[in-house]
Amino acid sequence: MKLEDTSHSAQRIQIEILKKMSPDERLSIALELAATSRELLAQGVRKRHPEYSEDEVRLAVIRLQLPEALFQKAYPHALNIVP
Repeated sequence: MKLEDTSHSAQRIQIEILKKMSPDERLSIALELAATSRELLAQGVRKRHPEYSEDEVRLAVIRLQLPEALFQKAYPHALNIVP
């Protein structure tokens, strides 16, 4: 996969570093990236909806991450939460 913001040589170095990592290390990085992504989504929700409680922010983030039909089935009580 070609990254638009990364030079070819930098991308090769990144791949080599990842290849040298253990599966546990790669999993740890993936989980950290997922947590960072959720936090950035939450910050955006808080900025757009300062009136939301932390539970409403959490539900808005979940709504952003799930397919809409699944969110509606899993959280029918939260259909009024707009990300």
